[in-house]
Amino acid sequence: MRLICREVVVHAERGVIADQFYAERLFTAQGITRMLEEAGFRQVETLDRMNGGSSRNEDMGMMARRMLIRARSPAQPIGPRRSFRKVTVLMGDTKLPDAVKRGGQYNAEDLDSVQRLQNALNELPEFEFRILSDHSKMFDELKANRPEFVFNLCDEGYQNDALKELHVPAFLETLGIPYSGAAPACLAVCYDKATVRAVARDLDVPVPGQTIFEFDDQAAHLPSTFPALLKPAQGDGSIGITAQSVVNHPSELLSAAARIRHDWPGRAILVQDFLTGPEYSVGLIGNVGMGFHVQPILEVDYSHLPLGLPPILGYESKWEPESPYWTQIQYRPAEISEEVRRSLVDYSLKLFGRLACRDYARFDFRCSLDGVPRLLEVNPNPGWVWDGKLNIMAGMENESYPELLNRILKAAMERHQS
Repeated sequence: MRLICREVVVHAERGVIADQFYAERLFTAQGITRMLEEAGFRQVETLDRMNGGSSRNEDMGMMARRMLIRARSPAQPIGPRRSFRKVTVLMGDTKLPDAVKRGGQYNAEDLDSVQRLQNALNELPEFEFRILSDHSKMFDELKANRPEFVFNLCDEGYQNDALKELHVPAFLETLGIPYSGAAPACLAVCYDKATVRAVARDLDVPVPGQTIFEFDDQAAHLPSTFPALLKPAQGDGSIGITAQSVVNHPSELLSAAARIRHDWPGRAILVQDFLTGPEYSVGLIGNVGMGFHVQPILEVDYSHLPLGLPPILGYESKWEPESPYWTQIQYRPAEISEEVRRSLVDYSLKLFGRLACRDYARFDFRCSLDGVPRLLEVNPNPGWVWDGKLNIMAGMENESYPELLNRILKAAMERHQS
């Protein structure tokens, strides 16, 4: 039974200021008990009946009559948990070109990272790992020798094409093979920075001011404030973001836009307010409904950069070992108030859920002049390398590289076992 009520609020001078209907369902303690028991809850008991009050001296109406009822959650059926001992690790193909990497290929530092990963996995005796990185045989091998579980570290994308990163989990889903990390839809959405920014705004997560140059625009509105930062709207690995991406004048902006269009044709360009405050990263390991491990929040230390270089984490910081961006940028535990920490974690949790991230993700923020942390980027399946941010944050809580990889694996496996 529902009780339909109409509420009309009339002001003596302004007339009707509110006219609304309410449809309310009335319950007895016995009725609630019956519903809970039908849903499988146990030991339902009514603890108290009370009359609620208003701190603003308002009429609570029917909401004044309240009941406090306690019940135990439904018993979960106990069945055999899936066992994942044999794990296939999917990685980029070291023999193929890679447009993102320095010189368009795997270099010594990249091969060193692969070897360090394999060494770390060898320290996890609970699992038996098989590395699969030959993309010419990858899909045939997955069909012929179906893995128990896949540790998907192929963030380079199928055939080392970042646009095909989502192809790998899509194929695994087609075969019904359980795997770690984000699903294809999440990877597709997060590849587009403008889309992620729109989602963040919808969640009330602060973002930088932004203008978009579509790839075929011959003219566009220039930003009203400088400095500004230009970057391709689609991509990862900081492609297209260099020291020349920070501009202080319209002529510099047009030159930077022309460079991005030349190097990465067919992509829209984001022109964002260049934030100059502290920069933070938040690492989450876990899943919605299953709990999260929040890594220590990391702060980027730009203080050792040579004068004149804009403080950014661009392409040089990831792929050019001779650059001061590689050698002089450091990382440290963030020294922030509890309020800022809580905001960063809350924003990250909101985005993790809304964007359907899974198992692990990293969220990058930077403060504007008003001290507000604003979202820079969401990274599902973030970098797994030994010197990447995730492992640096793990080290801040005395967790080793193998322990970090194990934590990510366990989060993914528990999701499939639930």
